[in-house]
Amino acid sequence: MTMTDALREAIEQGHTALGIELGSTRIKAVLIGPDHEAIATGAHDWENQFVDRVWTYSLDAVWSGLRACYAALAADVRERYGVELRTTGGLGVSAMMHGYLAFDGAGELLTPFRTWRNTNTGDASEQLSEIFDYNIPHRWSIAHLYQAVLNGEEHIPHLAHFTTLAGYVHWKLTGRQVLGVGDASGMFPIDVATGGYDTRLLARFDELATGRGLPLKLEELLPAVLPAGAEAGTLTEAGAALLDPSGTLQPGVAVCPPEGDAGTGMVATNSVARRTGNVSAGTSIFAMIVLDGPLSRMHPEVDLVTTPAGDLVAMVHCNNGASELNSWAGLFASFASALGVTVDSNTIFETLFRSALDGAPDGGGLMAFNYLSGEPITKLHEGRPLFLREPGSTLSLATFMRVQLYSALATLRIGMDVLQKAESVQLDRMFAHGGLFKTAGVAQNLLAAAINTPVSVGNLAAEGGAWGIAILAAFQATKQPGQTLDNFLTTSVFANAELETAAPDPADVAGFDAFMRRYVAALPIEQAAVENS
Repeated sequence: MTMTDALREAIEQGHTALGIELGSTRIKAVLIGPDHEAIATGAHDWENQFVDRVWTYSLDAVWSGLRACYAALAADVRERYGVELRTTGGLGVSAMMHGYLAFDGAGELLTPFRTWRNTNTGDASEQLSEIFDYNIPHRWSIAHLYQAVLNGEEHIPHLAHFTTLAGYVHWKLTGRQVLGVGDASGMFPIDVATGGYDTRLLARFDELATGRGLPLKLEELLPAVLPAGAEAGTLTEAGAALLDPSGTLQPGVAVCPPEGDAGTGMVATNSVARRTGNVSAGTSIFAMIVLDGPLSRMHPEVDLVTTPAGDLVAMVHCNNGASELNSWAGLFASFASALGVTVDSNTIFETLFRSALDGAPDGGGLMAFNYLSGEPITKLHEGRPLFLREPGSTLSLATFMRVQLYSALATLRIGMDVLQKAESVQLDRMFAHGGLFKTAGVAQNLLAAAINTPVSVGNLAAEGGAWGIAILAAFQATKQPGQTLDNFLTTSVFANAELETAAPDPADVAGFDAFMRRYVAALPIEQAAVENS
């Protein structure tokens, strides 16, 4: 039997798992076979909208995007294997974490979806963090809810439940209002001893919200919490029709607990064990470090979330990642086009990124801020992308690109300093993934310098979070009694994984340190740009 014949048989018999992730700019679906390798993919590009000063996606865009993504996956299966995709052995949905989707008792959306990217929850974030003695970032769902309470928004008395984007899609596919613990930990703090919401903080919130219009206690408004591998419902007939209006996809597929993109990133990089971590770089950039134990105190630069299995994780999340780099690449592409030169985007990115290796290690007097949106770590409620340089500095492509890459890592470095220096958090390995790291040996090397830690890349996470949630679906379907997620990943998924590791170069470490001193010193310029424009 050929490999194609074997995979065709696996598809027909449902010995597969399907993962779908709704990212900030792309919805992606990955079908994996019995060996956990991707055997078919589908995708649909989409973009958030800035409406009434709120970053949002419409629910129509969610479902049209999911249908287009699934249709592309089904077409890929048909083209590669000559069969229709009628069922799978498991299904999982993940999405960008946090945000606020609020519904009434009839299941109607009460206010437009507020995504993680919104930073207009400053009062709620500050008050809750102080009262809880627990960092509640601007983008967390509870911050969005409490800000709406503080604002006296008219939808609050009608609120029956609220959830994340992954929780919403899972609810519509299965009828179950549940959430994986990793995604839930970005809604409200989790007690890692019990695996559920922190009851002490739930009670504090209810006291705080008394008399402010909330119709139910907070625990009644939140989705139920489930660990990886738990039963979370099955695809209903209505849910199957939402994904595949053609009627080919059949109901009855087991659906794993929905997760956030941070959790699926940890799975996709085999970073769920203690003292392991990963950096994911896309529209945002964030680091996830699985801790040995609790931190000594609250730090506003660090979120405490969990792995999909419920272990404590320190998260350094920066709203601004690679988007500004993409804009500069687009500018250079336009210049090439004006010269009559046709160059594909991959070549443009690789050429620009590789040039950065020849740039001045300390940035050569150039400076950049990649802030397209607000950045809580540096206390900015809005962003203004800036590029500036000192008189007499040399404006070369190499140093310009190095500084743009440094800029994408600089805010992350601020948060990592809290963990590595203030808290002495130990890391055995750090894995990097995302579009920023596609050009081998560039952003990987600069990240190693930024955090002074060896950084590994590989083909583990080539399909990203969609593959990660497919792995979680496979874990639910095939795990052995008592088997942990860490053991499943190590023995069944990553046993033969190949990695390329870059050690920090001392010259680059010293150069990045020098750049960071100037970056911090120049932050008032960025703050002034926000306040005066």
